[in-house]
Amino acid sequence: MAFEFTDTNFGEKATQGVALVDFWAEWCGPCRAVAPVIEELASDYKDTVLVGKLDVDTNPEVSMKFGIRSIPTILILKDGEVVYKHVGTSAKQTLAAELEKALETA
Repeated sequence: MAFEFTDTNFGEKATQGVALVDFWAEWCGPCRAVAPVIEELASDYKDTVLVGKLDVDTNPEVSMKFGIRSIPTILILKDGEVVYKHVGTSAKQTLAAELEKALETA
């Protein structure tokens, strides 16, 4: 199951190692479409990557920090720095390839 990022825990959880963050909202249709991909990645990478979701409606601080203007937006962070950004839905293979790149340089 994907981790639930919040404004409160983000700084602690997303600043070490590799993390994938899906910025989403309940009312967003494309966000719901990408949700199964995020869940699969959370399962596939459970021992190496923190894969999670951040609800932009209830966590505005992190959303503003990263300049999130459209959702879904998916960020891959390495030690807190953005190494990949994608706006819109994305294929699992694309995200997995980007995670592998981030892990190679970890």
